Amino acid sequence: MALSWALAALSLLPLLDAQSPGCANLTARPITNATLEQISGKWFYMGSAFRDPEFNHSARTIHAAFFYFDVNHTDDTILLREYLTIGNQCVYNSSFLNVQRENGTVSKYEYGKENFGILLLTKDPELFMLGFSLKDEQHKGLSLYSRKPEVTQEQMTVFHEALACMDLHKSEIAYTDEKKDLCGPVEKRHKEERLKEQEADTALG
Repeated sequence: MALSWALAALSLLPLLDAQSPGCANLTARPITNATLEQISGKWFYMGSAFRDPEFNHSARTIHAAFFYFDVNHTDDTILLREYLTIGNQCVYNSSFLNVQRENGTVSKYEYGKENFGILLLTKDPELFMLGFSLKDEQHKGLSLYSRKPEVTQEQMTVFHEALACMDLHKSEIAYTDEKKDLCGPVEKRHKEERLKEQEADTALG
């Protein structure tokens, strides 16, 4: 849920006018190997804003979230491992995303349909956003992700300006709070398990 795949059926409608002030970050660009390397690794979900009240409510159930992108350049897929703090528990999910290089999108099959998110890189390599249904007044949304569990005021301003370009208000943002994270122990256990597997493979080799 950290990437909000279950929050909306996404449509690839024409993007907003990239020449408007504050809208430059809402321009989809082709995804290259360098792009995949840039987004590979661990990220923190900072917050999102969705016009649909139901989707916004769903986003607010996520108190904290982080995830890992493990990219595969050969078959254009990304292994997503996400750790979500919902209520008083940690929820772990693992799934694959498909990469559409020319369209600048990533997608996931869920509930019998393929849902798309527009990958929006910023000038700051420590941030990226995912745009959803950017011109659909009823379903449009935007999510922010950071390499660190906290962002600077300048980094948050990038998100706020993009929201303003989409005619979304800051009051619609569902923020996360890393202090409420309950998934640290689960992540630690998974790291230990993967290390043991690697050591076993090495021993067999």
